[in-house]
Amino acid sequence: MCTVTLEYNQNSALARRKLAALLATGLFIQRDVKSETPTPEEVEAHRQLRDAALDHSRKSMSPIIARYL
Repeated sequence: MCTVTLEYNQNSALARRKLAALLATGLFIQRDVKSETPTPEEVEAHRQLRDAALDHSRKSMSPIIARYL
């Protein structure tokens, strides 16, 4: 299945009619697109995962780093 993204002037009656006619054929479906802006909860979850990964990598890499110092 392919995806087509349309941009149109929502104030144009002609554009709205043409879009409605296109959707009415049943050949196309309309899907809502998830916002690309992360929510504050997603940002905090990412920050926690990042910090945990950095903390773990420091602990696991310290013997290797010490060997070369």
